[in-house]
Amino acid sequence: MNAIVDPNAPDLAKVPSNPVPEGAHAGYFETTDKIRLRYATFPKRAGAPKGTICLVQGRTEFIEKYFETIADFQARGFSVATFDWRGQGGSQRLIGNKRLGYVDTFDDYWTDLKSFHASILLPDCPPPYYLVGHSMGGLVSLYAGFRDRMMFERIFLSSPMVGLDRQPLSSAGMATVCEIPSYIGLGQLPIGRPADKPASEMPFPGNPVTSDLMRFTRGVDVLKARPDLEIGAPTIRWVGAAMRAMARAAQDDFPGAIKIPVLMLAAGRDGVVSTSATEQLGLRMRTGRHMIVPSARHELFMENDTIRAQVLAAFDAFITEPSA
Repeated sequence: MNAIVDPNAPDLAKVPSNPVPEGAHAGYFETTDKIRLRYATFPKRAGAPKGTICLVQGRTEFIEKYFETIADFQARGFSVATFDWRGQGGSQRLIGNKRLGYVDTFDDYWTDLKSFHASILLPDCPPPYYLVGHSMGGLVSLYAGFRDRMMFERIFLSSPMVGLDRQPLSSAGMATVCEIPSYIGLGQLPIGRPADKPASEMPFPGNPVTSDLMRFTRGVDVLKARPDLEIGAPTIRWVGAAMRAMARAAQDDFPGAIKIPVLMLAAGRDGVVSTSATEQLGLRMRTGRHMIVPSARHELFMENDTIRAQVLAAFDAFITEPSA
C-alpha cells in the first residue's frame, strides 16, 4: 500500500491562533478496506533524531488540534506522523449524516492504524516508532499493544478511554443494549451525553475537557475556519462498538497480553472517561503503569501550562527510560 497521489491533496487549516508546525506535509492514504483517510507528517526540528511519534486522536478530534503538541515533539528531536480516523476530521465520512460519529465496529479503527503503519510510517518515517494516543485513540493504542508487539517500541497514553463512569450497566451490558437497535437498522441514530456536544457549541465555563481558555478557544477557532472537520454526537452503533471494546479491555487476559512498555496518564478531574478504570487497568498490566495528573481535565495535551509541563515531563522520562 502507498499514499494516494492526489492533485487535490488536503490543505491543513491555517488560523492565526494555531500556526502549522514546520515542514508539514499532508495527504491521503487508503486503508485495506478502501476507506480514504487524511494524514500529515512533520520532520524533527532540533537535536539528534529520535524516531517518529505516531499520534492518534480521540473521538471528534482532527490533525490541526494537535499542532502545538506536534511542535513540542519536533523540538525534542522526533518526527511526527498522524491521521484522522475514519468518520471524522478530514477523512472519509461513513454515513449520510456527516455530523454524527459512526463506525461499524471498533476493529475498524485497528484497520486504520495498521494501514497507516504500513502505508506511511514504515516507508516514509524514521524509526523507532512510538505510539501516543488520547482518549478513544488510547483504547485503540492498547489494542495495538495487545495484538502486535512489534509495531511500536513504547505506548504513551493520555486519558485512555478504557471505561466510563456513572453507567447503569457494565460495559458489556451497555454494548448489548446498543447492539439490539443496531440489529433492526437503528444504529445510525444519534445518542450521547452533554460531554458529547460539538466543540464549537460547548461553552468554556464548566467544560469537561480543559481549564485553559486560550487552548479551548483555539480549537473553536479552527472549527469556525473549517466546519467540515467537526462531528457531534455519536451514533447508537458507535456507542455499542466502543462499549464492546472497553468490555474486552476489562477482561482478565487483556492486561497481561500487552508486552510493550505502556504509560497511561489519567486526569484527576476527568469528566469524560473513567480515571478509576485507568487505575485498575494500570495495576493489572505487566509492562505498563499509570499516573494520575492532579486537577487536570480530560484533554491533558490541551490543558494549562502547568499541567502540560507535567505531561511532557512524564513523556520525556518514559520515552528515554532504559528498556528492562
